[in-house]
Amino acid sequence: MPSLVFSRNQRRVYSMPISKIYIHIVQLIVIPLCLTSSVLYASEQDKDTWVDLGLIEHEEIREASGIVASRKNSGVLWIHNDSDNPNCLYALDTKGRHLGIYHIEGIINRDWEDIAIGPGPKDDHDYLYLGDIGDNFSQYQLKHIYRFPEPIIDLYQTSFDKGETITNIEKISFQYSDGLHDAETLLVDPLTKELYVISKWGGSVNVYLIPYPQSVTDVMTLECVTTLNIGLVVGGDVSHCGSEILIKTYSDIYYFARNSNQPLWKAFELDHYVTVPYVYENEPQGEAVCWDTGSTGYYTVSEELEGIPTRLYFYPRLVSTTP
Repeated sequence: MPSLVFSRNQRRVYSMPISKIYIHIVQLIVIPLCLTSSVLYASEQDKDTWVDLGLIEHEEIREASGIVASRKNSGVLWIHNDSDNPNCLYALDTKGRHLGIYHIEGIINRDWEDIAIGPGPKDDHDYLYLGDIGDNFSQYQLKHIYRFPEPIIDLYQTSFDKGETITNIEKISFQYSDGLHDAETLLVDPLTKELYVISKWGGSVNVYLIPYPQSVTDVMTLECVTTLNIGLVVGGDVSHCGSEILIKTYSDIYYFARNSNQPLWKAFELDHYVTVPYVYENEPQGEAVCWDTGSTGYYTVSEELEGIPTRLYFYPRLVSTTP
């Protein structure tokens, strides 16, 4: 009988029925994967597959709302707080060690809810996309996404608190065609440079497309391209190769396989997904998730809540045994 190894030290084996493992395999190998082997995640019930990487060292990170793995700087993560906090990003390593503060020139943190990384106007450049897309009380007609080249930093630099300044920020402003929405999820399609914003509330949520090239002079009006039958969506990320998508709610993380020959939103339209490991009890206010650079697993981080400090967690990808 096929089985899945789900302990990172390969100490335990979880056996699955043939029918169930077939469904998992079909969902993951119908498209090219970032890795060369057939790779799967363990069942949701196998909650011991996570790694506690430690406390987030910098004490100002109390309301972490977005996280993304650097492409230019190996071993570096970018993180930000949400509404009414300073207009800055924080760099940290994969153990939570503070590396520095980067102020974003000329903008405020009205309600930053997610951060993404991907291509942009210049080929062979990586851009950070910062989503000022939150709207808890449905009061803002215009939402904004700030785009700028990813800074280059030294993983071994001495941490600094006074901060550096990121300049030459491009502002992508938009409104929805169907009213006001609160959103906490921003995705970048690395294959097409398209952006996606996913609304938060309801038993199902809307997926909005921002086609490329995005205007930085005119307000764009977004159309809903599909709905996602998952409620309370608070974060997400797309793998570096564009074929794998993570969508997070407060209690779960969902995995979607994307056919590279189709638009990214088609992965949601099929409504075929796998629930991957996530320990909600560790992060009762967890709103942030991102792939690591090589798509070998994903990081999560939470806002501080009820005295639970902010910690960095990693969920490694797990490899199937013989089919």
